[in-house]
Amino acid sequence: MRRCVLAICLVLAACTAEPGPDPTSSTLPPMTSTVDTVPPVASTDAPATTSGATTTTLATSTSTLSLDETTLAYQAVAELDFPVQLTARPGDPLSYVITKDGRVWVFDGSVLAEQPVLDISAQVRNDGEQGLLSMALHSEDVGRFYLHYSDGNGDTVVSEFAFASPTQADPASERVLLQVGQPASNHNGGMLQFLPDGALLLGLGDGGGGGDRFGNGQNPDTLLGGQVALNVDDADPAPAKYSMGLRNPWRFWIDGELTYVADVGQNAFEEISVAPLQAGHNFGWPIAEGLHCFQTDPCDTTGQVIPVHEVGHGDAGTCSITGGIVYRGPAIPQLSGHYFFSDYCGGYLRSLLYADGAATDLRDWTDQVGVPGQVTGFGVDGSGEMYVTTTGQVLKVVPAGG
Repeated sequence: MRRCVLAICLVLAACTAEPGPDPTSSTLPPMTSTVDTVPPVASTDAPATTSGATTTTLATSTSTLSLDETTLAYQAVAELDFPVQLTARPGDPLSYVITKDGRVWVFDGSVLAEQPVLDISAQVRNDGEQGLLSMALHSEDVGRFYLHYSDGNGDTVVSEFAFASPTQADPASERVLLQVGQPASNHNGGMLQFLPDGALLLGLGDGGGGGDRFGNGQNPDTLLGGQVALNVDDADPAPAKYSMGLRNPWRFWIDGELTYVADVGQNAFEEISVAPLQAGHNFGWPIAEGLHCFQTDPCDTTGQVIPVHEVGHGDAGTCSITGGIVYRGPAIPQLSGHYFFSDYCGGYLRSLLYADGAATDLRDWTDQVGVPGQVTGFGVDGSGEMYVTTTGQVLKVVPAGG
């Protein structure tokens, strides 16, 4: 096990070019249009809402604490160089942790293995935002998993790998499903997660630079600047644009019939959007940044998904939002349904409850858990319990004193 010695800033952070809109404003600008809207990607019916990757039946806790009586703490479970995600199959005692340098590690709930399950660091460009960015376990086949990484040229690669055993994978088993050229080194997106219908969903940024330099945010004819669905069980994965209008969706989360998307902002605002789990959404970038017009003011956001929550860059060191999971574990049942998120620079722990189309019950848990450093990701284990990754640690969120 190794401590993180990287001194670089993970440039998941927003590009801070020109000053942004007033960070104290929280209202949507006027809707009178001076910008033509781009039709959203053609919508499809929402898939079924049961998924082994996101839904599980868990034991019922006997806790009677209310949310206001709840106290949380971080429990350090592993030290690694730049972990970015923890994932597991529901009910499985083993979890997998990926590090940005291109390695996959197995964690049994108490001990991290001394040797990686897979090491593809020789073919991963680990520089700034580039690296091994996400992992997803096949929702039905325990012998397959998927990685999203930056190759030696900095291009986006999504590949399938095979497990030889739960603790060992074969690097020679790689099957490349998708390769996308990246015009810049930043805004690579990141997250992989399975949809309930068995398709693999990938988040991709707008190609980098600043201010949507390459014009991908509102371009339905590119895979960049949105989410991409892949049919991993077919010989031809047939990548298709699933949503658009995203700047850098480092992390999203699927919870039942909803998707939570944390999109990294440009000048002044980070945003969280919640939408029905279906294709065709337009999340608005670069027409808007958070709840504010970006390119022109006023602007037309008709037909777009409006964020349910934004965080200004003057708030507790905020620079680059790190989403986030919806908690469904048994250990702290009073948190069930609450979405947790952080920030790479701010390092706080906050939550919200999405109800009746709005973000409610906003809470800041930072005074309880502390700031552990630069937060890079979240995850859940096979029991549904929540973990947070920083540039040097994997932390479990537990009831204080529990």
